[in-house]
Amino acid sequence: MVSEEIKNRKGAKKAQDIPDNVLKLLNEGKIPTVNLTEWLAINQVKLIQNTFQKIGLEKSIDTITKAIELQKKPSTMSLIKLIGLHLYEYCKQSKTITSTISLLSNHESDTLRCYVTYLIALDSDLNISEKLNQSRKLIADKHFGVREIVWMALRPEIEKNLTESIKILSRWTSDSDENIRRFTTESTRPRGVWCKHIEELKENPEQMLPILEELKSDQSKYVQDSVGNWLNDASKSRPEFVIKLCKKWKSESPTAETEKIIKRALRTIMK
Repeated sequence: MVSEEIKNRKGAKKAQDIPDNVLKLLNEGKIPTVNLTEWLAINQVKLIQNTFQKIGLEKSIDTITKAIELQKKPSTMSLIKLIGLHLYEYCKQSKTITSTISLLSNHESDTLRCYVTYLIALDSDLNISEKLNQSRKLIADKHFGVREIVWMALRPEIEKNLTESIKILSRWTSDSDENIRRFTTESTRPRGVWCKHIEELKENPEQMLPILEELKSDQSKYVQDSVGNWLNDASKSRPEFVIKLCKKWKSESPTAETEKIIKRALRTIMK
Protein backbone atom coordinates (compact mmCIF):
# COMPACT_ATOMS: atom_id res chain seq x y z
CA MET A 1 0.00 0.00 0.00
CA VAL A 2 1.46 3.34 -1.06
CA SER A 3 0.88 6.19 1.40
CA GLU A 4 -0.86 9.41 0.39
CA GLU A 5 2.27 11.28 1.40
CA ILE A 6 4.32 9.42 -1.22
CA LYS A 7 1.58 9.70 -3.84
CA ASN A 8 1.37 13.48 -3.35
CA ARG A 9 5.14 14.15 -3.09
CA LYS A 10 6.67 16.95 -5.14
CA GLY A 11 9.87 15.05 -5.85
CA ALA A 12 13.48 15.74 -4.89
CA LYS A 13 15.54 18.26 -6.85
CA LYS A 14 18.67 16.09 -6.67
CA ALA A 15 18.97 12.34 -7.18
CA GLN A 16 20.82 11.88 -3.89
CA ASP A 17 17.88 13.46 -2.07
CA ILE A 18 15.31 10.94 -3.30
CA PRO A 19 14.18 8.99 -0.18
CA ASP A 20 15.22 5.33 -0.22
CA ASN A 21 11.64 4.11 0.15
CA VAL A 22 10.54 6.23 -2.84
CA LEU A 23 13.41 4.99 -5.02
CA LYS A 24 12.61 1.40 -4.04
CA LEU A 25 8.98 1.83 -5.09
CA LEU A 26 10.03 3.48 -8.35
CA ASN A 27 12.36 0.61 -9.19
CA GLU A 28 9.60 -1.86 -8.34
CA GLY A 29 7.27 -0.11 -10.77
CA LYS A 30 4.74 0.56 -8.04
CA ILE A 31 4.62 4.35 -8.41
CA PRO A 32 5.18 6.80 -11.29
CA THR A 33 7.93 9.41 -11.27
CA VAL A 34 6.80 12.96 -10.48
CA ASN A 35 9.68 14.97 -11.94
CA LEU A 36 12.71 14.74 -14.20
CA THR A 37 15.06 13.96 -11.31
CA GLU A 38 13.12 10.83 -10.42
CA TRP A 39 12.68 9.87 -14.08
CA LEU A 40 16.45 9.95 -14.62
CA ALA A 41 17.13 8.08 -11.36
CA ILE A 42 15.22 4.92 -12.32
CA ASN A 43 17.44 1.84 -12.42
CA GLN A 44 16.23 0.20 -15.62
CA VAL A 45 17.73 -3.21 -14.79
CA LYS A 46 16.08 -3.33 -11.37
CA LEU A 47 12.78 -2.15 -12.85
CA ILE A 48 12.81 -4.90 -15.47
CA GLN A 49 13.82 -7.58 -12.98
CA ASN A 50 11.13 -6.48 -10.54
CA THR A 51 8.28 -6.24 -13.03
CA PHE A 52 8.79 -8.45 -16.09
CA GLN A 53 8.47 -11.72 -14.16
CA LYS A 54 5.04 -10.68 -12.94
CA ILE A 55 3.65 -9.97 -16.42
CA GLY A 56 4.94 -12.95 -18.39
CA LEU A 57 8.09 -11.35 -19.80
CA GLU A 58 10.60 -13.21 -17.63
CA LYS A 59 12.28 -14.91 -20.61
CA SER A 60 13.28 -11.52 -22.03
CA ILE A 61 15.07 -10.32 -18.89
CA ASP A 62 18.45 -11.95 -19.45
CA THR A 63 18.87 -10.72 -23.03
CA ILE A 64 17.80 -7.18 -22.18
CA THR A 65 19.96 -6.86 -19.06
CA LYS A 66 23.02 -8.14 -20.95
CA ALA A 67 22.41 -5.55 -23.68
CA ILE A 68 22.19 -2.83 -21.01
CA GLU A 69 25.44 -3.95 -19.39
CA LEU A 70 27.25 -3.54 -22.73
CA GLN A 71 26.41 0.17 -22.89
CA LYS A 72 29.39 2.38 -22.03
CA LYS A 73 27.68 5.69 -21.21
CA PRO A 74 23.95 5.03 -21.35
CA SER A 75 21.40 7.80 -20.89
CA THR A 76 17.83 7.25 -19.77
CA MET A 77 16.53 7.89 -23.28
CA SER A 78 19.07 5.62 -24.97
CA LEU A 79 18.30 2.84 -22.50
CA ILE A 80 14.56 3.14 -23.06
CA LYS A 81 15.14 2.87 -26.81
CA LEU A 82 17.46 -0.11 -26.35
CA ILE A 83 15.00 -1.89 -24.09
CA GLY A 84 12.14 -1.09 -26.45
CA LEU A 85 14.06 -2.58 -29.38
CA HIS A 86 14.94 -5.82 -27.56
CA LEU A 87 11.47 -6.11 -26.08
CA TYR A 88 9.96 -5.73 -29.55
CA GLU A 89 12.20 -8.48 -30.93
CA TYR A 90 11.24 -10.78 -28.06
CA CYS A 91 7.53 -10.07 -28.36
CA LYS A 92 7.62 -10.49 -32.14
CA GLN A 93 9.19 -13.93 -31.81
CA SER A 94 6.85 -14.97 -29.02
CA LYS A 95 3.84 -13.40 -30.75
CA THR A 96 2.97 -11.34 -27.68
CA ILE A 97 3.19 -7.79 -29.05
CA THR A 98 -0.52 -7.03 -28.64
CA SER A 99 -0.81 -8.50 -25.14
CA THR A 100 2.38 -6.78 -23.97
CA ILE A 101 1.23 -3.42 -25.31
CA SER A 102 -2.03 -3.86 -23.41
CA LEU A 103 -0.25 -4.78 -20.17
CA LEU A 104 2.43 -2.09 -20.23
CA SER A 105 0.38 0.80 -21.62
CA ASN A 106 -1.83 0.59 -18.53
CA HIS A 107 0.98 0.07 -16.03
CA GLU A 108 1.45 2.39 -13.06
CA SER A 109 5.12 2.88 -13.98
CA ASP A 110 5.58 5.64 -16.55
CA THR A 111 8.94 4.11 -17.54
CA LEU A 112 7.26 0.84 -18.50
CA ARG A 113 4.76 2.83 -20.55
CA CYS A 114 7.74 4.42 -22.33
CA TYR A 115 8.84 0.99 -23.54
CA VAL A 116 5.47 0.50 -25.25
CA THR A 117 6.14 3.35 -27.66
CA TYR A 118 8.78 1.28 -29.44
CA LEU A 119 6.61 -1.85 -29.55
CA ILE A 120 4.25 0.15 -31.76
CA ALA A 121 6.77 2.26 -33.69
CA LEU A 122 8.94 -0.72 -34.67
CA ASP A 123 6.10 -3.03 -35.66
CA SER A 124 6.71 -3.85 -39.33
CA ASP A 125 3.17 -5.17 -39.68
CA LEU A 126 1.67 -1.73 -39.11
CA ASN A 127 1.49 1.18 -41.57
CA ILE A 128 2.02 4.76 -40.46
CA SER A 129 -1.69 5.43 -39.97
CA GLU A 130 -2.01 2.40 -37.70
CA LYS A 131 1.12 3.31 -35.75
CA LEU A 132 -0.09 6.85 -35.12
CA ASN A 133 -3.60 5.80 -34.18
CA GLN A 134 -2.43 3.04 -31.87
CA SER A 135 -0.09 5.52 -30.17
CA ARG A 136 -2.75 8.13 -29.38
CA LYS A 137 -3.20 6.95 -25.79
CA LEU A 138 0.54 7.31 -25.20
CA ILE A 139 0.66 10.65 -27.00
CA ALA A 140 -2.01 11.89 -24.59
CA ASP A 141 -0.34 10.26 -21.57
CA LYS A 142 -0.48 12.27 -18.34
CA HIS A 143 3.28 11.84 -17.87
CA PHE A 144 5.79 14.12 -19.58
CA GLY A 145 8.32 11.32 -20.05
CA VAL A 146 5.96 9.12 -22.01
CA ARG A 147 4.89 12.05 -24.20
CA GLU A 148 8.51 12.84 -25.07
CA ILE A 149 9.53 9.27 -25.74
CA VAL A 150 6.55 8.56 -27.99
CA TRP A 151 7.36 11.32 -30.48
CA MET A 152 11.00 10.22 -30.53
CA ALA A 153 9.95 6.63 -31.24
CA LEU A 154 7.54 7.60 -34.03
CA ARG A 155 9.60 10.38 -35.62
CA PRO A 156 11.63 8.10 -37.96
CA GLU A 157 8.39 6.52 -39.17
CA ILE A 158 6.82 9.94 -39.69
CA GLU A 159 9.83 11.08 -41.72
CA LYS A 160 9.68 7.97 -43.93
CA ASN A 161 5.98 8.64 -44.58
CA LEU A 162 6.01 12.43 -44.39
CA THR A 163 3.21 13.35 -46.79
CA GLU A 164 0.76 10.85 -45.33
CA SER A 165 1.79 11.70 -41.78
CA ILE A 166 1.14 15.41 -42.28
CA LYS A 167 -2.26 14.59 -43.73
CA ILE A 168 -3.14 12.48 -40.68
CA LEU A 169 -1.68 14.90 -38.14
CA SER A 170 -3.45 17.88 -39.70
CA ARG A 171 -6.72 16.29 -38.55
CA TRP A 172 -5.37 16.07 -35.03
CA THR A 173 -4.95 19.85 -34.74
CA SER A 174 -8.60 20.21 -33.72
CA ASP A 175 -8.41 17.57 -30.97
CA SER A 176 -9.61 18.71 -27.54
CA ASP A 177 -6.46 17.31 -25.89
CA GLU A 178 -3.55 19.75 -25.97
CA ASN A 179 -1.10 16.85 -25.83
CA ILE A 180 -2.47 15.46 -29.10
CA ARG A 181 -2.30 18.89 -30.75
CA ARG A 182 1.22 19.50 -29.48
CA PHE A 183 2.41 16.17 -30.89
CA THR A 184 1.61 17.33 -34.45
CA THR A 185 4.40 19.91 -34.33
CA GLU A 186 6.75 18.42 -31.73
CA SER A 187 7.15 15.16 -33.67
CA THR A 188 7.87 16.97 -36.94
CA ARG A 189 10.25 19.75 -35.87
CA PRO A 190 12.79 20.27 -38.70
CA ARG A 191 15.72 20.22 -36.31
CA GLY A 192 14.20 18.83 -33.15
CA VAL A 193 15.97 18.01 -29.91
CA TRP A 194 17.97 14.81 -29.25
CA CYS A 195 17.03 13.51 -32.69
CA LYS A 196 17.97 13.36 -36.37
CA HIS A 197 16.92 16.41 -38.43
CA ILE A 198 14.18 16.10 -41.03
CA GLU A 199 15.99 17.49 -44.06
CA GLU A 200 12.84 17.63 -46.20
CA LEU A 201 11.16 20.00 -43.75
CA LYS A 202 14.30 22.09 -43.30
CA GLU A 203 14.27 22.78 -47.03
CA ASN A 204 10.51 22.72 -47.68
CA PRO A 205 8.67 23.85 -44.54
CA GLU A 206 5.64 24.81 -46.67
CA GLN A 207 4.52 21.20 -46.43
CA MET A 208 3.60 21.78 -42.80
CA LEU A 209 1.21 24.67 -43.44
CA PRO A 210 -1.92 22.47 -43.07
CA ILE A 211 -0.84 21.91 -39.46
CA LEU A 212 0.79 25.24 -38.65
CA GLU A 213 -2.14 27.32 -39.90
CA GLU A 214 -4.57 25.44 -37.66
CA LEU A 215 -2.46 26.06 -34.56
CA LYS A 216 -1.48 29.70 -35.09
CA SER A 217 -3.75 30.92 -32.29
CA ASP A 218 -3.99 27.82 -30.11
CA GLN A 219 -5.08 28.59 -26.55
CA SER A 220 -2.59 26.20 -24.95
CA LYS A 221 0.86 27.52 -23.97
CA TYR A 222 2.14 23.95 -24.36
CA VAL A 223 1.09 24.01 -28.00
CA GLN A 224 2.15 27.61 -28.58
CA ASP A 225 5.70 26.84 -27.44
CA SER A 226 5.91 23.85 -29.77
CA VAL A 227 4.63 25.80 -32.79
CA GLY A 228 7.04 28.62 -32.03
CA ASN A 229 9.91 26.15 -31.70
CA TRP A 230 8.94 24.49 -34.99
CA LEU A 231 9.12 27.81 -36.82
CA ASN A 232 12.34 28.78 -35.06
CA ASP A 233 13.86 25.55 -36.36
CA ALA A 234 12.66 26.39 -39.87
CA SER A 235 14.06 29.92 -39.62
CA LYS A 236 17.61 28.56 -39.50
CA SER A 237 17.37 27.23 -43.06
CA ARG A 238 14.40 29.14 -44.51
CA PRO A 239 14.22 32.49 -42.69
CA GLU A 240 12.21 34.14 -45.50
CA PHE A 241 9.45 31.54 -45.13
CA VAL A 242 9.13 32.18 -41.39
CA ILE A 243 9.24 35.97 -41.73
CA LYS A 244 6.56 35.93 -44.41
CA LEU A 245 4.31 33.56 -42.45
CA CYS A 246 4.65 35.51 -39.22
CA LYS A 247 3.83 38.75 -41.03
CA LYS A 248 0.73 37.10 -42.50
CA TRP A 249 -0.36 35.75 -39.12
CA LYS A 250 0.19 39.10 -37.43
CA SER A 251 -2.28 40.63 -39.88
CA GLU A 252 -4.80 37.80 -40.00
CA SER A 253 -4.76 36.76 -36.33
CA PRO A 254 -4.04 39.74 -34.05
CA THR A 255 -4.40 37.70 -30.83
CA ALA A 256 -2.17 37.40 -27.77
CA GLU A 257 -1.72 33.70 -28.52
CA THR A 258 -0.49 34.31 -32.06
CA GLU A 259 1.81 37.08 -30.85
CA LYS A 260 3.46 34.69 -28.37
CA ILE A 261 4.04 32.14 -31.13
CA ILE A 262 5.48 34.78 -33.47
CA LYS A 263 7.86 36.07 -30.79
CA ARG A 264 9.15 32.55 -30.16
CA ALA A 265 9.36 31.79 -33.87
CA LEU A 266 11.49 34.85 -34.65
CA ARG A 267 13.87 34.66 -31.70
CA THR A 268 16.84 33.43 -33.74
CA ILE A 269 16.19 35.82 -36.62
CA MET A 270 15.90 38.77 -34.21
CA LYS A 271 19.25 38.09 -32.51
